[in-house]
Amino acid sequence: MTLQEVMAQQVYAVAGDTLNPDKFAAKIKRDLLEAGYTAYGVGKELASFNDVPGNVDILDLCLRADRGLALLKENRKHFRCVVIQPGAESPELLAWLEENQVPYLQGCLLVGLEKYPRRK
Repeated sequence: MTLQEVMAQQVYAVAGDTLNPDKFAAKIKRDLLEAGYTAYGVGKELASFNDVPGNVDILDLCLRADRGLALLKENRKHFRCVVIQPGAESPELLAWLEENQVPYLQGCLLVGLEKYPRRK
């Protein structure tokens, strides 16, 4: 998926510290909600992607790569794409995604929100 295709989705699960307003995960979740998307916090709010109610389109990793990989390995939810925020990647994470043929994009949802704003 391209960043534009990612931003055309509706439901996001943001993994990271979504409760601390100084953290990027919190900013991403807040900005998604303000733009009219559905967004859930995973890590501090919900324990795993599996705890997100209903369907999820995008799994957003905004935390240490080892923790993101652990969350992905335990995930049982269907989703369309994983977004790996800058600094959340590692060779191990990327290798696992490739080996398991998981669609992913290395990019930033904050950039996506700015570059592809929702039409109201």
